Amino acid sequence: MTGVLLRNAEVDGRAGVDLRLRDGRIAEIGPSLDRRGEDELDCRGGAALPGLWDAHLHLLALAAADRSVLCGPPAVDDRAALAAALGAAAADPSGWVRGVGYIETVAGDLDATALDRLHAVRPVRMQHRSGALWMLNSAAIEWLRLAGTDAPGIERDGAGRPTGRLWRSDAELRRLLPQDPPPDLRAVGDRLTRLGITAVTDATPDLAPEALAAVTDAMKSGALPQRVQFLGVPLDQPAPGVPGASVGPYKIVIADSALPGLDDLAARIAGAHAAGRPVAVHCVTRAALVLLLAALDVAGPLSGDRIEHAALVPEELVPDLARRGLTVVTQPGFLAHRGEDYLDGVPEDEHRDLYRCRSLLSAGVPLALSSDAPYGPLDPWAVIEAAVTRRTAAGRVVAGDERLDPRQALAAYLADPAAPGTPRRIRTGAVADVVLLDRPSSTVLAGPDAGAVRAVLIGGRLRSGT
Repeated sequence: MTGVLLRNAEVDGRAGVDLRLRDGRIAEIGPSLDRRGEDELDCRGGAALPGLWDAHLHLLALAAADRSVLCGPPAVDDRAALAAALGAAAADPSGWVRGVGYIETVAGDLDATALDRLHAVRPVRMQHRSGALWMLNSAAIEWLRLAGTDAPGIERDGAGRPTGRLWRSDAELRRLLPQDPPPDLRAVGDRLTRLGITAVTDATPDLAPEALAAVTDAMKSGALPQRVQFLGVPLDQPAPGVPGASVGPYKIVIADSALPGLDDLAARIAGAHAAGRPVAVHCVTRAALVLLLAALDVAGPLSGDRIEHAALVPEELVPDLARRGLTVVTQPGFLAHRGEDYLDGVPEDEHRDLYRCRSLLSAGVPLALSSDAPYGPLDPWAVIEAAVTRRTAAGRVVAGDERLDPRQALAAYLADPAAPGTPRRIRTGAVADVVLLDRPSSTVLAGPDAGAVRAVLIGGRLRSGT
């Protein structure tokens, strides 16, 4: 029987601690442990942490983003740069150009006519950086035969013609587009590992069987070594029979482009609860939050119900979240990447409501931090820094009273996927998902930086570093 013996680690602020990892678990913790045939790794006084968990990202979209042309800042800032980027972009095997990260500050509101002026030769589909909107040029509309397609997310003009704008229509696009091979997740797995992330929650809603298979196949092959919790597994599907894969709350999207009725939303929540699953509800505006709280009152709560994003939470609603036992999974990394847009575009009296953190914790609301990658920054250390400073790229502070202290921010990345808001610790019997830093935790937290990640073990196996 073999394992790994970690020497001279800092654990919970205690220096000189050894950890014995065996059979995928932390078998023993203490000073100067005897070696029993294990491989040995000297931590040199660096901190040993539980593996970080990204509580909300999109794995296949993250992989696809690597094969797409960037259509927004900082890569593209104006109309001319966007046209040049689309013209230089490599097409996929079916001849399509896929763009991501668009924001209106580049070239305004885009429909097919406007996009044709930028690139008309090849079919183009461009995703808004929010992930909620796809914009297509005329060649793409013709290729997909959208004029004869009846789907609720297809925006149409007064004559009933598709405008080229598709809202919350990922599933419809997947059905209509050519079936390319699924993206390779190995590069995604490597990036996550180097950042110290050993588990993720894939928050993609309504996962198609082939999408679920693409992720679980990558897990089985080792290309994606992380544990994965899925929110988008349909209610009538069993959990994937793959080690490390689990089914979490059921993802429901409250689309601000077309808010659902109260009865419809309550029925969806009740259906998930009846199937034994809490809900994880995408909610980014005040109107959506008020609607969600009313629907939960109709359907009744279930332990584990979550709000995804909670981008705007009015102060008077914070106690309502606590009273209903809701967990918030939020992304303060957006403040660093999009904070200037928020400060310029959100009414000033709502700035204090953006991506609340401290007030939620103070009210007893369980809090988990996450990336929402590829729509937000993947680096958890950058997200932790953003939660602590709440500074925009230009240095302005967004709702400074909502700052977390560094240890609170780190704890919100160490949550148990089965119980967000409950930080995991290095303890005997715990799963041996361990991140080794190259310095003590207090030093790292004084200036969070992914460069401090020295080695990562998942299930007791060294996956990155030495």
